[in-house]
Amino acid sequence: MIEAKNIHKYYGDLHVLKGVNLEIKNGEIISIVGASGAGKTTLLQILSTLDKASINSDFQLKINEQIVHNLNDKALAKFRNENIGFIFQFHQLLPEFTALENVCLPAFIKGTKKPEVEKRAKELLDFLGLSHRYNHKPNALSGGEQQRVAVARALINNPDLIFADEPSGNLDSESAENLHNLFFKLRDEFGQTFVIVTHNSELADMADRKLTMVDGKII
Repeated sequence: MIEAKNIHKYYGDLHVLKGVNLEIKNGEIISIVGASGAGKTTLLQILSTLDKASINSDFQLKINEQIVHNLNDKALAKFRNENIGFIFQFHQLLPEFTALENVCLPAFIKGTKKPEVEKRAKELLDFLGLSHRYNHKPNALSGGEQQRVAVARALINNPDLIFADEPSGNLDSESAENLHNLFFKLRDEFGQTFVIVTHNSELADMADRKLTMVDGKII
């Protein structure tokens, strides 16, 4: 699913990632933990193609057998839209759109026809217990409901790979537990691979593998 080789990242003179190597299998749920500043989010952003590694001759990033670091911006955006879903700490829903409309947006960008998109979006919202919230805007939803809408949005294009950055960091304990259990239910139901950066020890320990980062390296 993911093969990453010799990832380095510099911000000026600051060496944030120091030769990270990583392989993730299809259907795995991986948690990445470590102190603030260890490089977790930077690694997640590079693995998810939202950021680029500092180029060196031995660097490689392959996702689903596609070498992604050689793609131009347009091809990379298309690959990301079709293969990768994102869940962030803050749901990043667009406030002027309903829950249903927010979920549909990535599929509209992909070019899928509206009837098919709305059918799939409703199926996902139903699966996530939000059938009564189709037409509610984000400010009318609870924090847990907003995050479940964000999960549905991440799933709308049936991506093989979901990246989550502190997905429960803004939720109360009950909503966080429900979200954590949902990830495993989704993996079992749809077969997605999850890579999750978290400070939540319960979520980290639930994962198939827990990777710990210290000073820009996985130990």
